[in-house]
Amino acid sequence: MTIFQGVIPAITTPFRPDGSVDHAALEAHARWMLEAGCTGLVPCGSLGEGATLSFDEKVAVIRTCVKAAEGKPVIPGIAALSTLEAVRLAQAAQSAGAQGLMVLPPYVYVGDWAEMRAHLGAVISATPLPCLLYNNPVAYKVDFVPEQVAELAGLHANLLGVKESSTDARRIAGIRALIGDRLALGVGVDDCLMEGVAMGASFWIAGLVNAFPKESVDLFNLSRAGKMEEAFRLYAWFLPLLRMDTVPKFVQLIKLVQQERGWGNESMRAPRAVLAGAEREAALAVLHDALAHLVRN
Repeated sequence: MTIFQGVIPAITTPFRPDGSVDHAALEAHARWMLEAGCTGLVPCGSLGEGATLSFDEKVAVIRTCVKAAEGKPVIPGIAALSTLEAVRLAQAAQSAGAQGLMVLPPYVYVGDWAEMRAHLGAVISATPLPCLLYNNPVAYKVDFVPEQVAELAGLHANLLGVKESSTDARRIAGIRALIGDRLALGVGVDDCLMEGVAMGASFWIAGLVNAFPKESVDLFNLSRAGKMEEAFRLYAWFLPLLRMDTVPKFVQLIKLVQQERGWGNESMRAPRAVLAGAEREAALAVLHDALAHLVRN
C-alpha cells in the first residue's frame, strides 16, 4: 500500500521569538492534525519555509515530526541550491526516520529538462525511500509535463507519486492517460481539491489543514466517496479560505489563520513579514465570515 494517500498536511514551521524553531509547538500541532484524521506529514516544504531553514534545522524538524507521527509517514520536502546538497538532505532525512521524500527542483536555478531529469534522478536514487515528485511551476518556474513525469516513472522504480500543483486541472487526467495507475497522484493546491479527486487523485497535500484539519479530512473523504452534493456544500464554504493557499503570501495568510484558530503564532523568517493594514483586515474578514457560517457534517 502506498504511503501517498489521504490528507497530508504541508506543515508550517513555528518559530520562537528569538527566531529558532519551536519544536514543542511543532510536535503538538502535528499531533492535533493527525488525531483529526490526517494520514502523514510533509515538513520542510514551501509552506514550511524550507528555503529559510538550515540543513541541520531541516533534519531536526524531520525528527520532531517523526516523533509526533508515531509511525505515520513523514515525507519531507527535499530541495537545495545544488544537487549535492539535495542528495545529502535526502540521505539525512532517511536517517532521521522519514518514510518517503517529496522531491523538488533545485532552488533558484531554472534548468532545461536534461538538467532537471539528472537532478531529480540523483535525489530519487540517493535512497530506497518511496519518492513523490513535486510539480509546482508557479513557484519554482519548472514545469514537469505529463510526458516528462512518465519518463521519470520509467527510469525510477521508487518514484511512486506526484504532487501536482500546476493549477491545471487537466494534469492529473493527462498523467493517468499516459501511465495509468503507475503513480499515486495528488492535489497540491487547496482550491483544486474536488477537481483533482474527480480525476483520480488519491491524496491531498494541503495547506489550510494547518488550521482546519477536521474540515479538510471531511472534504477529502466526501469527495473520494463520491458524495458530491455534501462535498460541494463544504467546498463552497471552504473555498475563500482555500484560495489563500494559492497566492504569493500564502505562508503569511495560513500562519495568520492558524494563529487565530489557537495554533501557533504568525512569526516567520524574513524577508516574509506579518500581514498588516488592508491585507490583514481582508484576510481576517474572510476567516471571520467562514467561522460565522461554519458547515458541519
